[in-house]
Amino acid sequence: MSDRGYRRPRPLSPLREHLRDTFWFAPTMGFVCVFVLWLAASAVDEEIVAVLQREEAYDELSSLIAFVQDAKTIVTTISSAMMTFIGVVFSISLVAVQMASGQLTPRVVRIFVRSRISKLTLTVFLATFLFSLLVLTSYESEADPRRVVSVPLLQSMLTLVLVGLSLLLFIVYVSATLRLLQVGPVVDRIARDSFRVLGRMPRGPGGPEGLGPETGRVVHEGRAGVLRDVNTARLVRAARRQDVVLRLIPRIGDFVVPGTPVLAVHGGAVPPRSRLRYTVSVGVERTLHQDLAFGLRQLSDIALRALSTSVNDPTTAVQCLDRIVQFLAAVVHLPLGTVHHRDRSGRVRLVQEGPGWEDLVDLAFEEIRWCVAGSPQVSRRLLAGLDDLLLLAPEERKQPLVRHRALLVQAVERAVPVAADREFALLPDRQGIG
Repeated sequence: MSDRGYRRPRPLSPLREHLRDTFWFAPTMGFVCVFVLWLAASAVDEEIVAVLQREEAYDELSSLIAFVQDAKTIVTTISSAMMTFIGVVFSISLVAVQMASGQLTPRVVRIFVRSRISKLTLTVFLATFLFSLLVLTSYESEADPRRVVSVPLLQSMLTLVLVGLSLLLFIVYVSATLRLLQVGPVVDRIARDSFRVLGRMPRGPGGPEGLGPETGRVVHEGRAGVLRDVNTARLVRAARRQDVVLRLIPRIGDFVVPGTPVLAVHGGAVPPRSRLRYTVSVGVERTLHQDLAFGLRQLSDIALRALSTSVNDPTTAVQCLDRIVQFLAAVVHLPLGTVHHRDRSGRVRLVQEGPGWEDLVDLAFEEIRWCVAGSPQVSRRLLAGLDDLLLLAPEERKQPLVRHRALLVQAVERAVPVAADREFALLPDRQGIG
């Protein structure tokens, strides 16, 4: 791969992506922040009482005590109702997500899991509940302004602020969850995520030639699962210290089992196992962090489900084809295939196989093409998309598109006996049937 446009991977990138795939990290950090906020607010409230007592402003302090006692009723109500509110809201949301996964594809659940607004809403809801409980512990039964130690004035005000923030986030969260039930926003989100993956991935032509003979291999010793991503920064660092070149054998998205090789070593001894620890991440399903083809896989799955006889929703398939063509148009001129990761001095240290142009075209169109013979709306949109890509593609990348177009025409001609219907189904139309 050429040096032009190459970006060295950020060391914390895999960790950040793995945390985004969890639903516990944000609430846990919210609990820590709430506890710190409560300690700070308690200290301020105690200082306010101390200042008023030193100045012998007992009338003002008595007024604060009366106000706080009135606010205690509100805080008690909040603490008792908040947990019920959380349960009802997220129960309804889980039903909505289940409906979306059944209508579109189970892979859309990851959109809910990775949603920042979902995590922020849950965090603020739980933080409000926990903060209200902590505030209740600060109330004193002592009413004498000369003997009182703390009057939770600031704490009560912060509780009300958190309740207001919770109500605001509830409105935003419901709006975001309802969008999961709509096809357009879901396929748009998948497309935007795919473009983000494309924007941060180093790309380049070329294979592993010039690496020298293979001198060793590293086998997978963890659990079986899908290769989700690799810590390329750590692998490059390990290869540089050992003065070797590492080659990732499986592709991102491949299923690996213990005992199978995952890394090939070229030019020297195998790096110590300690340096290769936590460099390969295996999970139960694919993610979009480093998987360039996963976005196309999701769009294809939604289109295939829409074209099934049980659903029969060709308009949804057309919407997916819109985004598929958009993505392929964006990568049609980009170098694809093998990726060469370099160290600071510019030397290749890690070689990684990625999907080529033909791989992406086959993933995008092969399965959909098998299902479109009886749907003129989809066949017309698919022909229009292939024609648009043929206009954009350089000569060396036109062959897969020409092949899929010819096979689509043949499939429609076999499935549609009436000449007029065939002519209609094979007329390119960007809206399908506009």
